[in-house]
Amino acid sequence: MATTDRLVVIVLFDRVDLLDVTGPPEVFSLLQREMDGPTGYQVVLAAESMEPVTTSAGVRVLPDVTFAEVSGRRIDTVVVPGAVETDGGRRVRAVVDAEVVDAVSVLAKGARRVASVCVGAHILAAAGLLDGRRATTHWSTAQQLAAEHPAVEVDADPIYIRDENIWTGAGLTACLDLTLALVADDFGDEIALRVARQLVMYLKRPSGQSQFSVSLEPVSTTRRIDDLRLYIAGNIARQLTVTDLAEHAHVGERQLTRIFRTELGMTPAAYIESARVEVARHRLETTDETLQRVAAACGFNTVDTLTRAFRRRLDTTPAEYRNRFRIGG
Repeated sequence: MATTDRLVVIVLFDRVDLLDVTGPPEVFSLLQREMDGPTGYQVVLAAESMEPVTTSAGVRVLPDVTFAEVSGRRIDTVVVPGAVETDGGRRVRAVVDAEVVDAVSVLAKGARRVASVCVGAHILAAAGLLDGRRATTHWSTAQQLAAEHPAVEVDADPIYIRDENIWTGAGLTACLDLTLALVADDFGDEIALRVARQLVMYLKRPSGQSQFSVSLEPVSTTRRIDDLRLYIAGNIARQLTVTDLAEHAHVGERQLTRIFRTELGMTPAAYIESARVEVARHRLETTDETLQRVAAACGFNTVDTLTRAFRRRLDTTPAEYRNRFRIGG
């Protein structure tokens, strides 16, 4: 059922990710094409002042209102995008501005629901809106979110998560998935599906963002664990055991397990499987090798073992993964 008072406030601030800002309004706009009557959505961009905001892409965006102007109004949905900074390489960190956090805290109090896009979840967490809740964010900053906000139950795989009136979305293009979910919540799956067709995308993706993440992203570790990781990578096709790794590191098996849990947050067996899946992903993306050859090259031995690992780690099969991510195929 359509209403006439669905005020949607999208938060703007310097270096915000451009797609996080423009994606949701596009979904709401396409919805209007599919509706017989008005949707009731009124989308406004709100910032600290009316000065142009420079996004991460270098594109400048003009706010419609200031935070002060909109804070006293009845708000249906607050959409909070995010921003990141790099360390000069490929590693990124979510950046959170205290003034933006304060503004979101005020806006959220008068809103029916609050939704974060991508690393915008870090802003919600800083505002205390995710404490005791399950939430997601872009896979590349999920560890940061969990470390900085232990009261939040971080799940890096789902494309979006709803916890009562708080919604959190995964990375970048997932802003479209999240907004479609908001539309479905307001108007039903049938109309949301029609909008999804206009966008040439699934109403609900067949799997989560773990298929896109780099599970072996470098982390801060000791020299000993770094040596073990290199040893595993260099012997990935072998039947590595805890005994093998303990002998290589000149420690006992129990101590080895403690080292892996402390440094990497997982058991040696879990890390070995993750490493094998990562190598298998690369082969599936870049070669035409049979699944049997991929399994053997990665230490899985059988296609069945490879498939079980993929289902466990990526919620898909090797064949489905290759169909989606094959490079140059």
